[in-house]
Amino acid sequence: MAVSSAPLLLVIAGPAGSGKSTLCDRLLQERRKFSRVVTTTTRPPRPGEINGIHYHFFSADEFRRRLAAGDFLEWARVHGNHEDRLYGTLRSSVIDPLEAGRSLVLNIDVQGVENFRRIATENATLRAALTTVFIVVDPVSMAERMRRRGQDGEPEIARRLQTAQLELREAPKFDFRIESRSREEDFAALLAIIDRVRPGTIGSA
Repeated sequence: MAVSSAPLLLVIAGPAGSGKSTLCDRLLQERRKFSRVVTTTTRPPRPGEINGIHYHFFSADEFRRRLAAGDFLEWARVHGNHEDRLYGTLRSSVIDPLEAGRSLVLNIDVQGVENFRRIATENATLRAALTTVFIVVDPVSMAERMRRRGQDGEPEIARRLQTAQLELREAPKFDFRIESRSREEDFAALLAIIDRVRPGTIGSA
């Protein structure tokens, strides 16, 4: 078991409606030893989003330039209704904080997690810190949660449910799995995982 002073990179994934974003936000709010990994996108900022806090917002040209320079740990092209968007995680957003001893939390899709696993086989800093968690939620609960959020119409919910079936097949590859129940139960399960991997890390807010 790793010593508690070692930094942790906690990577959380799960289908839409699984509550992974809520878990990440609460962990950051209540456990100040963790910082958020700020990922990068070519989509424009939504109302209230701040560059460098919610995302690094790059133009497509800047993203491709940085990609060619080897600045990204992982990246993906996400197909949208109008045009494709590029998403990625800068090496400096992960490796630099870990080497400085800071624990990180990151919410990405299963494709991104697989990329992190691959890179960790070649990068000792990442390999020592990486812990992956998958949030499992049944399709009925998933659809209900998305409807309550009110952000997606029925066609989009149906599409996300189809995607979720593929994502759920990846769950056995993760270090830990949380069977989603209530927000309190899910958060308690996450803290238990952190305490198991890095004893003492959750001891203070």
